[in-house]
Amino acid sequence: KTYKKKHLTSFQLIILGFAGVILLGTVLLMLPFSTLDKVSTPFHEALFTATSAVCVTGLVVKDTGSYWSVAGQTIILVLIQIGGLGVVTVAASVSLLSGKKISLMQRSTMQDAISAPKVGGIVRLTRFILKGTFLIEAAGALLLLPAFFSDYGGKGIWMSVFHSISAFCNAGFDILGTADNPFPSLTGYVNVGIMLLIIVGGIGFLTWDDIYTNKLNIKRYRMQSKIILMTTAGLILIPTVFFFVCDLKNLSAGKRLLAAVFQSVTTRTAGFNTINISKMSEASKAVMILLMLVGGSPGSTAGGMKTTTFTVLIL
Repeated sequence: KTYKKKHLTSFQLIILGFAGVILLGTVLLMLPFSTLDKVSTPFHEALFTATSAVCVTGLVVKDTGSYWSVAGQTIILVLIQIGGLGVVTVAASVSLLSGKKISLMQRSTMQDAISAPKVGGIVRLTRFILKGTFLIEAAGALLLLPAFFSDYGGKGIWMSVFHSISAFCNAGFDILGTADNPFPSLTGYVNVGIMLLIIVGGIGFLTWDDIYTNKLNIKRYRMQSKIILMTTAGLILIPTVFFFVCDLKNLSAGKRLLAAVFQSVTTRTAGFNTINISKMSEASKAVMILLMLVGGSPGSTAGGMKTTTFTVLIL
């Protein structure tokens, strides 16, 4: 009797990869060295945090800044980076760096993971994604450094790196919480740098590739990239006007505009906030729910039903 060797499909590999990373992250976060007080974290709390980090959701049960140690925060940051890039992209990157040949099955899995139109050129695209990601995150950290360094000194370097990666991966995790004031998010840090990182992370790797290859020659962009850029612009501009007109009336004009833009950008998947969301009007909250539902773009670090799906439904 001969048995045919069964291969996992690309989607099964992606699911198993995510589950494996979440489980490993959970075990590491349960260990005492991951917390400031050197205590063991219960399984369900570590699992929630690891899942939220890998799925770049930004929901937490323990304040990231005041509960986790630097080691714990580093584990969370690595989980965010893996979740943002995608488990498959990370696995393929390890293969590339170790000089291994990438099989057709791996290429097909990568195509599904990053919503690439074809298998051809997938290795080049992976290299481009890696270089682009680390360059943008490094630039973002430098952009955030002056603000954090002036407030926190040497610790500001770590805070700049953490928030740059968290913003680019649309994760919404922050380490600004203290024992006296947990869960502040970015309240008081209305930051253009954070917004730019969220937008760049949310438009998708294939759109970057189009911009990089064709520069400002928009006619040569893929149809998907054109839809993503137009929809993203609309989903930032229209809610900004709505929030500015209907809410935030206790702020000065300049701060009001910045707060309106920030909420418009962050709501779709990033999860940061610079104002007290509970004080927003019911109409603004309804707009936020719609923005959260739409989310980012295909092949990006963001979640949601995607900008392209939203545009197709509208049309």
